[in-house]
Amino acid sequence: MSSTVVRLRPQRARAVAWILAVAILVVFTLVATGLSGSTGDGYGTFQRGDQLAMFGLGVLFALGILLFTRLRVEADEKGIRVRNLVGGYDLPWDMVRSIRFNRGTPWATLELRDEDLLPMMALQAADKGYAVDGVRALRALLEAAQRTDEAQRSDAPQRNEAA
Repeated sequence: MSSTVVRLRPQRARAVAWILAVAILVVFTLVATGLSGSTGDGYGTFQRGDQLAMFGLGVLFALGILLFTRLRVEADEKGIRVRNLVGGYDLPWDMVRSIRFNRGTPWATLELRDEDLLPMMALQAADKGYAVDGVRALRALLEAAQRTDEAQRSDAPQRNEAA
């Protein structure tokens, strides 16, 4: 059995996330450095803590956007591992019925044997050919695993009869 490993990550979403994270950090840093002097008609003035808080908010928002860079799908002959924005899944192939990428959907999904659908946010429609090639590679691994499983099931009765 070959040891083919398929690793997939979104292409456009990662690039956009990095660009947005840097832009947000720059904007919040500029706003933070611009906070000085009076707050208006009152007696209040902006302090160093206000500047640090604004910069800190920029860092938090940038880190939130960078969560989109952690999306991935990794699969081999044993199973598939999916990491979405929140949470991840490690499934053997015998739990997967099919891999779907319907027209008009934002990302591919795994259809599980128990009728559940598991989104694979790493395979996004925005990536076009890359996502289609990724789905084809995953489907090939799933089909190989299903053939292996069927072969093992057909051999099982013969082994029991021989015993």
